[in-house]
Amino acid sequence: MIKNDKTSRTASFLIVAATALSVSIGATANATSDAHLPPLMPWQGKSESLINVNSQQQTPAEVNGLTDTPDYQQTMAYIDKLAAKSRYIQVKSIGTSAQGRDIRMVIVSRDGHTDGKAIQGNGKPTLLVQAGIHSGEIDGKDAGLMLLRDIVSGKEAALIEQVNLLFIPILSVDGHERSSQYNRVNQRGPDNMGWRTNSRNLNLNRDYSKVDTKGIQAVLSVINDYQPDLYLDVHVTDGADYQYDITYGFNHAFASQSPAIAQWLSDKLSPYLDKQLSQWGHIPGPLVFGRDKKDFAKGISGWTATARFSNGYGDLRQLPTILIENHSLKPYKQRVLGTYVFIKSCLTYLMNEHQSLRQVVAQDVKQRPKTQVLDWAYDTKPEMVAFEGINYNTYQDEITGQTEVKWLGAPKHYAQLPRFWQRIVKTEVNVPTAYIVPPQYGEVIKRLQHHGIVMTELKGQKQTLEQLKVDSFEFDKIPFEGRMRVKGTFTPHHVTVDIPKGAVRVATDQPLGRLATALLEPSGPDSFFRWGFFNPLFQRTEYIESYAIIPLARKMMAQDPALKAAFEDKLKSDKAFAGDAKARLDFFYQKTPYYDGQYQQYPVLIER
Repeated sequence: MIKNDKTSRTASFLIVAATALSVSIGATANATSDAHLPPLMPWQGKSESLINVNSQQQTPAEVNGLTDTPDYQQTMAYIDKLAAKSRYIQVKSIGTSAQGRDIRMVIVSRDGHTDGKAIQGNGKPTLLVQAGIHSGEIDGKDAGLMLLRDIVSGKEAALIEQVNLLFIPILSVDGHERSSQYNRVNQRGPDNMGWRTNSRNLNLNRDYSKVDTKGIQAVLSVINDYQPDLYLDVHVTDGADYQYDITYGFNHAFASQSPAIAQWLSDKLSPYLDKQLSQWGHIPGPLVFGRDKKDFAKGISGWTATARFSNGYGDLRQLPTILIENHSLKPYKQRVLGTYVFIKSCLTYLMNEHQSLRQVVAQDVKQRPKTQVLDWAYDTKPEMVAFEGINYNTYQDEITGQTEVKWLGAPKHYAQLPRFWQRIVKTEVNVPTAYIVPPQYGEVIKRLQHHGIVMTELKGQKQTLEQLKVDSFEFDKIPFEGRMRVKGTFTPHHVTVDIPKGAVRVATDQPLGRLATALLEPSGPDSFFRWGFFNPLFQRTEYIESYAIIPLARKMMAQDPALKAAFEDKLKSDKAFAGDAKARLDFFYQKTPYYDGQYQQYPVLIER
């Protein structure tokens, strides 16, 4: 409703002005493309020969010289066309997105069309490649389409002679369709990019532990059903400039829940990948982060991922997982071609070395550690490493009013750059025999089922178990990934309880026991407690009035001189307590049988 002419004229002026500004910004962006980004090092690689020049066989991205990426419909139409040509390709829906789109997976096997699960019976190793978990980082999709085309055409058919391939071209399908040329200002192509989060604004690569999204539920079903031997999760970096175009990482053996797997990835697969990428004209490097955005010379950090991330999750469940992070400032074509080489190299290596990989997986699966590290801190003393960086200078910027970095596009070799690794034990627990989850926490039980963790339903019984009391707690100031996270400190005590029918017992003596511990130990950074699944335990719903507690308090002190002395000592030593009438009364209320015995008690019980 327009209330008066003045308001109408003002509104019209604002609309015209906003439209003009939008057009101006759009025109500038279109004219300059990536001119706001640092200058490029020239690149020409052997992998450019992988681009098919036959217009009848090109992928949608190749048609435009690997400068843009097809939308969801075009992508699926191209995959369906390939599947129609080959009996080795099956396309399967593994779930639906929040907006109702199919999340599709391509199954590639020489054993022909099957129900998919039959590939488990062929004895061949299986590679799972996932693209578009952050759908603006879509390199893996277009690389995968090129590789599928080459398998179907016969050029790379040998790759699947002895290996099964599972390929999820777009995991975050809703985010993929929120496409724009303005979505990732720090990234050099493609011209159109999807959005980082899904349609509920949740980041799928923060969801592996809590499993709130349909996308991650779909991925976990694939992992549980197909038991892949190797898992690739393809991303694109943010952050500093350096020479490496294809960087990748995994939790290393010194800070890993699967140390034998980590050592295999480090000692066997990584050298092979680096050699192959280099031969094809790429510069492979470690997944690291600059410690100081204003001064790269201060060093880099190596990361140990926790359960919320794909590579941290894989580490916990003995699934060899590599997080590929292509460098955002390298051209899209260069990144896609490097990803093609990476996937092809993994398929080739699995042909020859899958037995050695399965041996180390079996070795890690058999282990039942008595203690488990839940979180790691960074080294205080770095190791010195060689690093291929990019030269830069600093300047005083008038917009920010502080020193800023300008990357110059010229190579800079660091003979010795400090590297700090996240490998100092920060939180460690003794692994119990089992956890007992009460039936009222069905949301937690459902997520344990999504993970494939084995549970036993209890019929109802009395048992003495350990319970953790939350001594202190602190909520995050704002929600994170749709949840209000909380951290706390805990004191154990023993309780004898009637465990209700429908409760589940989660034994740690199982292949996914380390994952169960990470999820159910409340002090862990990605535990269900930290994610807020048990936040109702912080609510007090029964209270006592002062007219009732004061007479009780006097009677309690008369009957218990030690209690009286403790109260008086606290009055003298704690000024905040002395000045808080409610806290003074609560001192006594907590010691009465009327007090809520479940308040701030972690409801998951522990069997030692």
